[in-house]
Amino acid sequence: MSYKLLSVGADAKTIKGNGDEYITGIVYMKPYKTVWQGKLHNLCARADIAKCSGPCLNTAGRGQMNTVQDARLRKTQLWISDRKQWIATFEEDLTVFRRRANKNGQQPCVRPNGTTDILHERSGFIQRFPDIQFYDYSKNYERAYRQMPSNYHLTLSYSEANMDYADAVHKAVLDTGVNMAVVFRDKDTIPTTFRGLPVVDGDKDDLRFLDPKGCVVALYAKGDAKSDTSGFVIG
Repeated sequence: MSYKLLSVGADAKTIKGNGDEYITGIVYMKPYKTVWQGKLHNLCARADIAKCSGPCLNTAGRGQMNTVQDARLRKTQLWISDRKQWIATFEEDLTVFRRRANKNGQQPCVRPNGTTDILHERSGFIQRFPDIQFYDYSKNYERAYRQMPSNYHLTLSYSEANMDYADAVHKAVLDTGVNMAVVFRDKDTIPTTFRGLPVVDGDKDDLRFLDPKGCVVALYAKGDAKSDTSGFVIG
């Protein structure tokens, strides 16, 4: 059985964490200002504030291919038009993914927001699959203060395109011990500390739930992000 919504082994970042112990699946959809049924939909809140729509991973790597974008659009349309069916379809994928991981003695890990920022703690499937480790990046810093399912790990996404937003993310890290991901322009000049917090390498794999608490997860700009001047990319 092939997956309808989940991608496994389809991108360089999650592959880095795959091996004997972990296997990762990820969902890619159209994140920002998708037009469907005559209405504009935004599945990535605060993209305007963080100014991340330009350097978004949606168009990185295989995301530049029309066939890939078409597939992501179909997944997005299903979410918008029939959310119950989207969740049911995703749970079918999760069941197969978990079974295959267990057969190989691996811990199944799933990132449901590969290029979106949906509040999936409200979708229900995370709670129904307690043996899967879910994780996401998010610009919704308010989520850091909320009770999350024990198998759902969040890393906040930092941007200095808006300093009020940047300060709110930083405060959430100090208040709650969550981590924040920061995109630096050059991997060779990533600092050891940032805004008083220790920096860890976030590019060696995508297993964010293994990071120590209260740190900066350093990523480096790739593709169009290298020329970003909005403040989303630091340096």
